[in-house]
Amino acid sequence: MRQNISVEEALEAALSLAHPITGTEELALFESHGRVLAQDLESKVNHPDADNTSLDGYACLEADTLSATPEHPVKLRLIGEAPAGKPFDGTVKPGEAVSVYTGAPIPKGADAVIRVEDTRREGGLVLLFAPASPKDIRHKSDDLKAGEVYLRRGDLLTPGRVALAAAMGYAKIPVLRKPRVGILSTGDEVMEPGEALPYGGVYNSNSYSLAGLVLEAGGEPVLLGKVTDQPEKVRHKLQQAAKLDLLLTSGGVSMGEYDVVRQLLEREGRIHFWKVKMQPGGPLLLAEWDGLPLFGLPGNPVSSMVTFFLFGRAFLFKLLSRTDAPYSAIHAIADTPFKPAPAKRVYRRAVLSYQPDGYHVASTGNQSSGVLRSMAAGNALVVLEPGAAACSGEVVQVIPL
Repeated sequence: MRQNISVEEALEAALSLAHPITGTEELALFESHGRVLAQDLESKVNHPDADNTSLDGYACLEADTLSATPEHPVKLRLIGEAPAGKPFDGTVKPGEAVSVYTGAPIPKGADAVIRVEDTRREGGLVLLFAPASPKDIRHKSDDLKAGEVYLRRGDLLTPGRVALAAAMGYAKIPVLRKPRVGILSTGDEVMEPGEALPYGGVYNSNSYSLAGLVLEAGGEPVLLGKVTDQPEKVRHKLQQAAKLDLLLTSGGVSMGEYDVVRQLLEREGRIHFWKVKMQPGGPLLLAEWDGLPLFGLPGNPVSSMVTFFLFGRAFLFKLLSRTDAPYSAIHAIADTPFKPAPAKRVYRRAVLSYQPDGYHVASTGNQSSGVLRSMAAGNALVVLEPGAAACSGEVVQVIPL
């Protein structure tokens, strides 16, 4: 069992256990938002399927309009109109124009469009006060070409990508099934919200914060409830954790006599590492229980959330073969100082905001791993290397949550 390893080493070890899932299902467009694409999608159509106009105006021959000015307008004979969906089926000849509306195919013979604001109708004529432009014509297949792949396996189906799939002609989209993630809270002191809270007890917040984080990462949370600090009861719960892709436990992984999760996994499972040189979340454990990957998360609420965000989220992204990164870092100006840790990388909870001179970040206050309010108020983590502090006004590395 490896101990006291770096964040990078821990992430590498975790991802080595994440084997991409293969199960798929097909969903209607509306149901596919937020899911992950299961296969490459090529366009079934050209879009647009013909040269069309990007604005309301008149289609004509550019050569007829080159001399048009407000003082000396050019007059063209109006021979018809072409609303979107109702193409003009004739041919535009010199001295002629067709009224066109945004999205309408350009009539045969026309090679330019003049916007309606630069014209005036006079009976069967249209007066042009500026030259028409070919630049206002959107050419066939400018957006999509039939047979070309525009969405790839592992793409998160954002509203823009769902819209693209619809434009490519798909009524249903193949998506990867959601990874099933079991969530088990441990500890004699842990009570469910709504129960009477005894002296020294705490309410089970970890199950619900982790469930939300699993959902955000594209997984399906499976709540396994809570269990007391008794090895046989923890074992029974773990044995019930069937048909999962990942198991999360919170609590029971530190150094104490009652940290039974770690002790049980040492005897009956396989521990890949225990303890990471980071704060909060140092007691993080990665193991396998009967072949099932298991993250033993610390019991403190902040530690539990931060470690899942940094490791569990990346694990689920790999399971889903996602093409985007699980998180990214930016730089921001510190509006408050941030304290270091002597031998650990620290992740300080903070509030990130955008101001006219760029991103700014300020501490949420008390950085104890038991202060859950910091995760409710904060929307970012300030990353400090071992021993490195940050003063007000310095530029710091920030991971948005």
